[in-house]
Amino acid sequence: MNKYELIYILDAALEEAARKELIEKFNGVIAANGGEVVKVDEWGKRRLAYTIDYKTEGYYVYVAFNGAPELPRELSRNLGINESVIRSQIVKLLDKKSSVKPRPVRAAAPVTEEAPAAVEAPVAPAAEEAPAAAPEATDAPATEEAPATETPASEE
Repeated sequence: MNKYELIYILDAALEEAARKELIEKFNGVIAANGGEVVKVDEWGKRRLAYTIDYKTEGYYVYVAFNGAPELPRELSRNLGINESVIRSQIVKLLDKKSSVKPRPVRAAAPVTEEAPAAVEAPVAPAAEEAPAAAPEATDAPATEEAPATETPASEE
């Protein structure tokens, strides 16, 4: 059996009796499909981060349960059918002896003194082409810019 966590948000406008009935219904869906409810924690009415269907508040419920791999699909279907459920999320918890291993973090490449010199070499030829395209981008004196702009005009 896998371990899961479920968080769902109910419409805050529901009366307490209807809210309790829905919580029991969803716990019953878990039990009916061979699951076991470990913990139910009602977080209560809270403000939503953003409006959902013109609603600004919701009633949050947290459920920890164990079940077969098919159980989350059936539970998600039941949560989606009910119009009083604003949002829901089911998450599978990983065991400590899980086969999923974290990827190693790569170390940053060491910076050497040669790297800036390699970067400067391609920049120099580009600076020679720049006066024709954009005269303000060069460090050349103004006297050299005038012939560069006149040359393309005379070629046309």
